[in-house]
Parts: sequence; structure tokens; C-alpha cells
Amino acid sequence: MTDRDTPLHRFGLLLVPGFSSLAVTLVTEPLFIANWLAGRSLFRWTTLSADGFAVRSSSGSLMAVDAPLAGDPRAAFDTVFVIASFDVRASAGKSRLIDWVRMASRTGVRVGAIEIGSEILMEAGLLRGAGIPVHWYNAKGSEERYPELRVTETLFDASGRHPLSAGGLATADMMLDLIAQEAGDGIADEVGKHLLLDRRRPGSRPQPPAGGGLPPADGFRHDDPVARAHAIMEEQLDEPVSCTALARAAGVSARHLQRLFKARLGRGVEATYRELRLAKAHQLVQQTEMSLTEVAVACGFSSLEVFSRTYRSRFGVAPSRDRRQSLEATVYHSIT
Repeated sequence: MTDRDTPLHRFGLLLVPGFSSLAVTLVTEPLFIANWLAGRSLFRWTTLSADGFAVRSSSGSLMAVDAPLAGDPRAAFDTVFVIASFDVRASAGKSRLIDWVRMASRTGVRVGAIEIGSEILMEAGLLRGAGIPVHWYNAKGSEERYPELRVTETLFDASGRHPLSAGGLATADMMLDLIAQEAGDGIADEVGKHLLLDRRRPGSRPQPPAGGGLPPADGFRHDDPVARAHAIMEEQLDEPVSCTALARAAGVSARHLQRLFKARLGRGVEATYRELRLAKAHQLVQQTEMSLTEVAVACGFSSLEVFSRTYRSRFGVAPSRDRRQSLEATVYHSIT
């Protein structure tokens, strides 16, 4: 199944406070299964924290780690993943962490990230303008904080020196891709079968749509009026277009477009547009340092007062009191 000369590949899992326990499992379990199937150690993994002490996950549990950040990264690891989820900005500002990932990359270690761990790599200057997969919940914030980078709402990218997973089950897909790179497609496919995965999803596959997003339709056509109008909405959140103008661009009457939206999405044009704008506003409020006035303008609200009132109505708290993406902050729930 594998070449007996396949060398051991050493992974480092750098846990950032608020990390996802699921992410750790989705990295290590495929590696364990690959070792078991091969009958030998193809992969080894070591958990790390900045100081070597246990790290608290997003679910509240403490995870002991194997080692602190110390020594020559290249001597210990071939690939390192920065695993982060909540409150990543606090960690991105810690020079010890940033300096270590820079040194690891400079010495030839493949430095990647899972979920919002990518922001630590962005802060370290390791990621360039190529497509960077980011979880849809964090995409707008990452775009605003790092406008020189191209963020994509795709599943993962394991093709370069910085393998990145947007999070969730996409991490398992990425690990199968990395296992295939090191040990061959045969063993990667076998690992997938043991994980009860029907198929290996490509990293370029789009993530499911975010709140207010457009669900796929059977027999989708580019001339679909709902899809065309929805695309215009997403492109012009800062300057909302009237229903009449959207209908004209979609080639139907305003009344017919309203009927199509309600049948397809369960709500009318204006409600859908407002939901898209609020979804973006929620991300910018929690994930960036933009002023609330700037957020209001970027999301197409006529004034700060209107924005604050609409935000409070939707999320139950004023935007001025919702400025951290922490476990205690408000959560965006899609309206279905």
C-alpha cells in the first residue's frame, strides 16, 4: 500500500487559546488510521503551546501539550499547524508566537493553519496574495484586516508551503490530501473509507452559503433571476440597489422577483438584502477595529443610528457592546 522507504513525517500542532478540539481530532485521527493501515509510523505528531502549559479549548476543556515553543523547529517538525478559533487577535499580537512561526517557515518547515489560525500566519507575513481559504464566519473580517490578501470561501488549500483549512470537516479533507502527498492516494482513500467519507472533496469546493446565502437550485442556470439579483446584492452591500433596479437587471418585473425570492428563500428581496448586510456587519463589528460609523457605511446603512437600531433588533445587543469575537459574544444565526 505504501513504499517501505516512505520517510516519517513529523507534525507539530500549535494550540492557541480558544482552539477547536474537533480540529485537533480531525488532524490526528486520519494520521493514526494511516499509521495503523500501514503497520508502521508514517506520521508522528506533537502538541505545542507558547509556554508548554495546558491550553483551554473553545469547549472549555484543558488540553495538556507535549512541549513549548523552543529550539530549532526544523529539527523537530516537517509541518506545523497553527490551530485557532476564538479571540485570535489576542494571540496574533504576541511576539513570541509570531516570531516562532516566522522562524519555522524560514528554516524550511511547512507552516499551515486551521480555521482562524490563518490570521496568525497573515499577521506573521507568511501568506501572500494567492487564494486563502477562510471560514465564511470570519471571511469579511479577514478581508478587512488584510486587504492586500485574497480570501476565498473554499474548503482548503494543501498545494503550497502553507496548507490551510477553513475549519470544520474541511480539515479532514485536507488531511486526506496531505496523507496522499506523503504516502500515496491508495492509503489516503483507505483512510477516507475508515472515516466513512464517501469521497475526497477538492479543496477548491465552495463552502455552504452563509446566512442570507443562496442555496443551490436544481438545474441552476446563469440566467436564473434570483441568482442574478442575489449576486448583485452581494457585490453592492455598501450601496443597496432598489428592488426595481434588481428586477430590471434580472430581466423580470419587481413583483415577479419578489415572488421568486419568497418561493426560493422564504423571504422577500428587501429582507434578504438586509440579512446579507447584517451578516457582514456582524463580522466587521466583532473581527475588525473599524469604527461603527465605518461599519454602517460599509454595510449600506443610512446612518449610525439606523445601523445601531437594526443591529440591536437582530442580535439583542448594541454593536458598541459586541466588539470581540469571543465565546461570550453574540452569535450569528442564519435565518431560514
